[in-house]
Amino acid sequence: MRGLAVLVMIECHTFNSFARLDVRNGGPYVLSQFVGGMAAPLFLFMAGMTFGFQMESLERRDPNRWRRWLVALRRAGYIMAITEITKVDILNSMALAMGAFAVAAAFDGKNRVRFALGGALAVAAIAPVIESLSWSGTPQLILEYLAPGPNRGRFPFFPCAAYVGFGLAAGAIVRRTAERTSERGAAEPMDRLMQWCALIGFAAIFTAQYFANIPFSIYPTPDFWRSSPALVFIRTGISLAMLASAYLWTEYGAAARWSWMQALGQTSLLVYWVHVMLVYGNIVKHWKRALSIPQTALAFTVVTALMVALAAARLAWKHRKKHLAYAPAPGTLVTRTN
Repeated sequence: MRGLAVLVMIECHTFNSFARLDVRNGGPYVLSQFVGGMAAPLFLFMAGMTFGFQMESLERRDPNRWRRWLVALRRAGYIMAITEITKVDILNSMALAMGAFAVAAAFDGKNRVRFALGGALAVAAIAPVIESLSWSGTPQLILEYLAPGPNRGRFPFFPCAAYVGFGLAAGAIVRRTAERTSERGAAEPMDRLMQWCALIGFAAIFTAQYFANIPFSIYPTPDFWRSSPALVFIRTGISLAMLASAYLWTEYGAAARWSWMQALGQTSLLVYWVHVMLVYGNIVKHWKRALSIPQTALAFTVVTALMVALAAARLAWKHRKKHLAYAPAPGTLVTRTN
């Protein structure tokens, strides 16, 4: 699922960087950016899921809830530390959201899920109010981190943190269900959960779409594409449907072999950095905003192939390093017992 998010991200950035200005009003380019709009929500949702996995593991290892909170907070701090703090991008948004939801580690079991869902709903509901506030005199950096709206952040805490909260709740539920599945030795609990994910996802999509299209709103100046709770629910619903689809394909459709999509997902941070430097860097300045739609599609294919090669090389290097670390020293007698 993270690999698919990486692929969507590469597609969005490649078209945004290379497509000529005169083709940007046409259907193919608009469609590329519409699909590409799911990249950031997917990354944030998946970051929340991973966060939920970690919190579930922490709960079993450490009974002290405040130590668990500090461990989760350090994880958010690590992501913030590897970013350029004054240039707010998706990783900055992810780190800030994880820092806010790190307190979920102090809760146990179902209370963690309730806290994550409540926090995500609150962030989504408050986002239009935050946008409508007067932010005059506020430093631009704070606006970049917090407030949606024109000339403000591309990935502000409101409403982007909601995806992390929803993902955290999903991750905690999936982890607990996976453990029950393992205990029973059958896939029924996980299959049932994925069916519910698909049903809830589609229900969220169509319900949010209905309320987004009604002619009145409880918010004074709703902005669908920047701060609307309906858009958050639609994208969260898509994420849940994709989660169920990814499980169905991985569990019952994919063969047990190397997967280029999983390779992209396993090296997502590296691929993110390298592909941004590639498609927006000076090395390709001759082709920026100079290609037709077919040429841009070809560029997307080339960039994707390069990133898959990079991911494969990175994973092979990690595997070799791990193998060498556990290999016996020359001259060491190795014994085996049955």
